Amino acid sequence: MKFVQTTKAPSAIGPYSQAVVVNGMVYTSGQIALLPDGSDTVLGEDVVAQAKQVMQNLEAVLDEAGSSLGSVIKTTIFLADMNDFAVVNEIYADAFGSHKPVRSTVAVKTLPKNALVEIDALALVE
Repeated sequence: MKFVQTTKAPSAIGPYSQAVVVNGMVYTSGQIALLPDGSDTVLGEDVVAQAKQVMQNLEAVLDEAGSSLGSVIKTTIFLADMNDFAVVNEIYADAFGSHKPVRSTVAVKTLPKNALVEIDALALVE
């Protein structure tokens, strides 16, 4: 088991790792729109900006783990408001391009730091 840590994504805000690599698979923790500068502040109240930052954070963690968005098998999207589904879906689609991993999307009452969106992933190591 290899625990993944990169300064190109925000540090974990609790007792967990950004990701773990096990048997050629990467399991990421959920990423919210924290900046990697350690400021511990969610990027604004705009779901568009937050979703873009989440995808950047997820990509940085996958890269550090020896993977990429193109090797993602499954994601889970957590939304504070299901009315944001369409806009988050568009940003997600732009990030993944023609690659279409399986996905679940769920509405939740609240997210850490009152974020609007959180995404985790399961991917192959390349």
